[in-house]
Amino acid sequence: MATTYIEGPTLAQRIARRGPIGGAELRSLAIGLAEALRDIHRADVVHRDLKPSNVVLSAEGPRVIDFGISRAADQQTLTMTGRVIGTPPFMSPEQLQTPRGVGPSSDVFSLGTLLVYAATGQGPFDADSPYMTAYQVVHEAPALDSVPQALRAAVEPCLAKDPAARPSVDELLVLLRDLPAELEVLAGGGRTRDVATEHQLGRDTGAGAPAGTGASAAEGAGPGARASGSGMSGADGSGGGKSGGSEPEPGADAASNPRPRRFRRRWRPLLAAAAVIGVVAAGVVVLDAGPDSTPAGPDGKGRNVAATGAAALPGGFRPWRQDVPAGKAKIPDEVRCLPGGDSVYCGGGGVVATRVRVADGKRLWTTGGPGVPVQDLYLAGLATADGRGKGDRQDPAPAKDPARTVIGYRPAAEGSGRPDEVVALDAARGKELWSAPFGIQSVAVAGPGAADAVVIGSTVLTADAGGTRVEGRDARSGRTLWTVPFPAGDQCAPLGAGGRAYLMCAPKAQLTAGEVRRVTVRAVDLASGDLGRSFGVAGPVEPLGADHGQLVLARRRAGEIGVVEYDAVVRLDQRRGKATTTRLPRAYGGAPRLVDGAVYFTEQSGKVSAVDAASGRPRWARHTGVEGASGPSAGPGALYFGSAGGRVAALAPRDGKRLWSTDPKVNGGSGLSPTPRVTFAGRAAIVSGASNLLYAFDTAKPPKSG
Repeated sequence: MATTYIEGPTLAQRIARRGPIGGAELRSLAIGLAEALRDIHRADVVHRDLKPSNVVLSAEGPRVIDFGISRAADQQTLTMTGRVIGTPPFMSPEQLQTPRGVGPSSDVFSLGTLLVYAATGQGPFDADSPYMTAYQVVHEAPALDSVPQALRAAVEPCLAKDPAARPSVDELLVLLRDLPAELEVLAGGGRTRDVATEHQLGRDTGAGAPAGTGASAAEGAGPGARASGSGMSGADGSGGGKSGGSEPEPGADAASNPRPRRFRRRWRPLLAAAAVIGVVAAGVVVLDAGPDSTPAGPDGKGRNVAATGAAALPGGFRPWRQDVPAGKAKIPDEVRCLPGGDSVYCGGGGVVATRVRVADGKRLWTTGGPGVPVQDLYLAGLATADGRGKGDRQDPAPAKDPARTVIGYRPAAEGSGRPDEVVALDAARGKELWSAPFGIQSVAVAGPGAADAVVIGSTVLTADAGGTRVEGRDARSGRTLWTVPFPAGDQCAPLGAGGRAYLMCAPKAQLTAGEVRRVTVRAVDLASGDLGRSFGVAGPVEPLGADHGQLVLARRRAGEIGVVEYDAVVRLDQRRGKATTTRLPRAYGGAPRLVDGAVYFTEQSGKVSAVDAASGRPRWARHTGVEGASGPSAGPGALYFGSAGGRVAALAPRDGKRLWSTDPKVNGGSGLSPTPRVTFAGRAAIVSGASNLLYAFDTAKPPKSG
């Protein structure tokens, strides 16, 4: 794809460096943005993510870029119940409440927030957390005291809570063209903290880099009014653009451009009633990495001395980047990888699976998917030749032997009428061995960390497409070994932890109502499918993995304005038939993960709290300096956290001290993910992220920040 290069800073960078805009410059910006928005809407497209980092101030006038979550005005394919996409300070109330109903008037609201930001240095809704910001957007009046009076008269109607009460873009242009040539900047309107700006600057690969964007979508009639970044692509009519004027890294190609996502057909019961559900996935808070963010070691040579111990590099290893092709739809998302022998096997982002050699990043084979990527649908697991296997989320121990069978997912193409399938591939050549339909429902029962297919040893567990039973299959042949019907009135999800299989069930009535009060958990015999003792657990809970032979779960609840929190750790001792619930000293937010006897709660801001999985006692709390970090992954000498942009932070397991962090590789989002983005082959770290990013480095010599 040929794209237009646009030179100039983003509006976020301009405000960060020089403060609010006033005078004729502010008037021209307002008119130019409105004209650009008019042309976008004339093309029957709703942008849905107008924010300072998506406006480039070129010499010819402002340019609107990054159509990664836009859609045709008559299409509804991008959103789903429980998913909200955007940046809270610049989102409309309807984006937070009813995202499927978002139309052109939502962009008008966002334009109003953008003009307030340009004139004052901060948006009309600005709280200490994205959750409170979202609450302000939905329920509170905008803060407009510092907006020049003439501009306020034009902007205030745009910020009406009711979409029908807002002016059209044409009506807004009439108001803006009547503005005086010299708009004042009010006293006290100087720039204060703006989380959206800090977020963007924190993830840009170069703070001073000019911005570039994709092919022009529309050009306005007025001077400087253009919408750039996308032509129409994909069945839903949405396109993708990219900002960033730096030269591409070796191995980067068109797959690194952000494109629209197809979000998974899932729902999260606890969040269903909250108006700000998806802010967890769209928050924008980031804390400065601080002076200790560059690699440093006691030898003064920039080496991570903690990683130079027993772990060895694969033979012939050198750092590499090899972004994964995005499948037939050519729309990337994110991939996740599992190590096996001399390779890593990755899935997601429109790809069923690909095998990549660790030493040099060479792709040995790739099996693409038929359609648009599905969020959070990655590789299911690996089955090894001797029957030992590795699942995608429940067992963090790396496979030491070459994988024999790769188990991945093949989402159905839109309009095909086909079911979603679990697919088995021969690890050596990528040849398909078998496939079977399955039901996507595990997240509803077991939370966002749950997998729809579980690989344990040489057995694959899935729920059938009808959602009535769990099936056990031989990983190599696909032969059905046994089936176990769900209890009457229940919906269930298979789990895997510590080499054991479990079945977690919840009443359908409670799932439908969004109030899971109690779940039952039973062990599953892999040979026969027989169910063990039933454990009743006050719910909802999320499985975290195994610790000393016991299944560990985190109990969650709805906190302020519907934000998910965790207030207890539950341990199931199958041998003794005992369930132990340990209340935590306080409720923790973020995404929980169990690693080496500790539960790590990673929050949107990058803060991590470590809690002992047995006693519930706090160990430490630190900031990774990486927004939206997933993890941790236990690796050489450290805990490793990765962001969607490919940024990695290493923390000391004992006290959480930050050892080093790297710069981002792509312009990724900041959504939390329960699945780690960093895996290891010896001392080599393999990192995945947005736009099907995949790269590797030596953990003893991490890439220097800055």
